[in-house]
Amino acid sequence: MALKATIFKAVLNIADIDRGIYLDANLTLARHPSETDQRLIVRLLAWALNADDALTFTKGLCADDEPELWLKNLHGGIEHWIEVGLPDERRLKKACNRSELVTLYTYAGRNVDLWWQPNAALLNKHDNLRIIDLPEEELIPVVALAERNMQWQVTISEGQIFITAGETNLTITPKVRKEWVQ
Repeated sequence: MALKATIFKAVLNIADIDRGIYLDANLTLARHPSETDQRLIVRLLAWALNADDALTFTKGLCADDEPELWLKNLHGGIEHWIEVGLPDERRLKKACNRSELVTLYTYAGRNVDLWWQPNAALLNKHDNLRIIDLPEEELIPVVALAERNMQWQVTISEGQIFITAGETNLTITPKVRKEWVQ
């Protein structure tokens, strides 16, 4: 018998001061049986960092031709393709060809550097690709907040993410590994 996805509900109050975005979101995330809490939380943070009423979670791990999140225009074209983890360079190349913008959020500590070294030259060719590293040591306490029902206040200011969940206050400082070229 196949294992079923675990459903998580997240109520986020977003104050993205850097982008001037303020919204409340009720999100439903399905955690694939092979997915870790860490990866689930990175997907949730990716949504918060790119908050938009039209930003949607996709089938993710269950679909080879879809990202974790995407923002589509009214004609069905992909405006923003968002990945998490350490995908194959060919997958990112395909994403860059299909979307106006691509963002990758990495979170695997030292493994990110090991992944980056052989891929850097090829990935730097894509002007519409941005890569953001979420420091593993800063993610550990955030992952501890993973519950089936979450309520978070997320403030983004000067490139930092401030998370409040109940009495817990945490900060993550993402590091830009590769920026979009405009």
